[in-house]
Amino acid sequence: MSSYTITPVAYARSPFREKFAIPRQPGLAPSVRTRIELTPPFDDPCALEGLNDITHIWLLFLFHQVGSRNDSLRVRPPRLGGNEKTGVFSTRSTHRPNGIGQSLVKVESVEGSCLWVSGADLLDGTPIIDIKPFVPYADIPVNAGNRMAPAAPEWLEVIWTEATETEAREQGQRLRENVMQIVTECLQQDPRPAYQKHDESRVYGVRLWDLQVRWRYPTPDSIQLVSISEASDDTLPDA
Repeated sequence: MSSYTITPVAYARSPFREKFAIPRQPGLAPSVRTRIELTPPFDDPCALEGLNDITHIWLLFLFHQVGSRNDSLRVRPPRLGGNEKTGVFSTRSTHRPNGIGQSLVKVESVEGSCLWVSGADLLDGTPIIDIKPFVPYADIPVNAGNRMAPAAPEWLEVIWTEATETEAREQGQRLRENVMQIVTECLQQDPRPAYQKHDESRVYGVRLWDLQVRWRYPTPDSIQLVSISEASDDTLPDA
């Protein structure tokens, strides 16, 4: 069997500093901005010529913090409740024989050898192995369907307190990002494992940018923000 070596052409710089709470599909958190930085010897701005005429692109990337899995060809996707197994090639599971993923993202701007996109579901530092244009007439087949995932998941209600709204606005001004909107888009998808039972006393946490975001589930269908603060080295998420 032949083997091949793949060299990253770029790296993603995103607010997601850990895998927990990253949207499970691209486009579900459209306010998230990600910087795609070409790496030598591919960092010539000419490589990005023409992208200003394209609204969306495919990013092919490596699940660099997951690793390839050749020992299991069946996985437990969240859409099946996290307990039922199905073939790996019928899912977008991160646990794959070659650890390769793909995401459809919106092109926001081109700056030299860097590309700004929105709606990406990429961990900070993700190696990008290729960039391809989205072609509507070819990439949207007529009568396409997926019975396992026929529609976007139902969103949970995200509850903000006066205190957490203030924290989000203050941190947003510092980071020059819409922190409140981005946190809402990420959490409303319910980042908990599909099999995890509801526990209203448990506080969850995740790192976004240099922030520690904490929340709880007062009801099975709602999320309430607890705090948003600058993270320290000894401030780790509970989940």
